[in-house]
Amino acid sequence: MKTIHISSDIIPLGEFKAGISSCLKKVQATGQPLIITQNGRPAGVLLSPAEYDALAYRKQFTESVERGLAAAESGEVYGKEEVRAMLATKKTSRKQ
Repeated sequence: MKTIHISSDIIPLGEFKAGISSCLKKVQATGQPLIITQNGRPAGVLLSPAEYDALAYRKQFTESVERGLAAAESGEVYGKEEVRAMLATKKTSRKQ
């Protein structure tokens, strides 16, 4: 995620409501997230679709790596020949 600039990336809810279109354009053009505050406290974050996709992908990747590490730590590991045999079995079952 990109660095948040206090002077330009934080906006009160009232100002956001009044200029939603320009806020959307700014987020899409810069890729910078926009922090929306309510009563002086963070209430939401507006992200560009590309930035959201990148965060979602990063989260999925991290979770996948964590599952792999947990499996390895618990002894769920396979040798090359075991993997080849499993793949061959799956390939054969798909053809039927």
